Amino acid sequence: MTGSMPPATLVNWFGPAHRDLPWREPGISGWQILISEIMLQQTPVARVIEPWTQWVQRWPVPSAMARETSGEVVRAWGKLGYPRRAMRLHECSRILAAEHGDVVPADVDVLLTLPGIGDYTARAVACFAYGQSVPVVDTNVRRVIARAVHGREQPGNPARRDLADAAALLPADDTAPIFSAAVMELGALVCTARNPRCDECPLLGTCRWVTRGRPAHDGPARRTQRYDGTDRQARGRLLDVLRDTRGPVERARLDLAWTTDTAQRDRALDSLLVDGLVEIDDDGLFCLAGEGQSASPDRNASTAPR
Repeated sequence: MTGSMPPATLVNWFGPAHRDLPWREPGISGWQILISEIMLQQTPVARVIEPWTQWVQRWPVPSAMARETSGEVVRAWGKLGYPRRAMRLHECSRILAAEHGDVVPADVDVLLTLPGIGDYTARAVACFAYGQSVPVVDTNVRRVIARAVHGREQPGNPARRDLADAAALLPADDTAPIFSAAVMELGALVCTARNPRCDECPLLGTCRWVTRGRPAHDGPARRTQRYDGTDRQARGRLLDVLRDTRGPVERARLDLAWTTDTAQRDRALDSLLVDGLVEIDDDGLFCLAGEGQSASPDRNASTAPR
């Protein structure tokens, strides 16, 4: 590594600069941290605060969520996007209740065995819930490392290199979790993807990208994900019908939710069935998982009536 990220500088900056987010308050459990991390994946913080607050009140421990159907958890997920996250979290709650004494484990390797928990989430929970000195790398951290350490506007590939860099940067004392949070916060608030506020950055004097004159990204163009008109939007419209209804509905109700492209609507519905978010009961009606009178989770897209 060529640039510098002095730990004390970032830790001192984080104190007065960090956002007062509810999952950072004292006494927040590992389960509640896990919920926040799952919700925050590919979702802005502002959209997460209200549903997170509702969820931790409704389901303060894993066993409380485990008693619900997965469909009810998907309903509560609302408009956060990527609803498979909710379904995986429900699966996770059942395992935590049955096998881990209703407590989220602190060990990264054990966390990685749970449904829906990948490298980032496992390390984030270990770090932010249990104060462990483990590298935590998200998009913001990758960008800060790319600029401050390597002098590039945007991070490159593979992402595994960033994990090794983050591990090497961790201070060898009990401030490591604060340092990890500070790097993430710096990327979210100051070292942003567009229009970084370098004059406000605590790393201004040591940032490799600044000393190189802030060269523009010279790699492949970053692709932006559109939403309007996509299968994701079609899936969301179909799920909206089921979330707003208690009990199974006829196929005609779903057809009315997406009329612009019938082939796309069929494809979206098939994918919801394959993913297990939606089921068909014995009467051929559609419902969220576990909410039909006799829903059959093994039935797949090929059984969906047209």
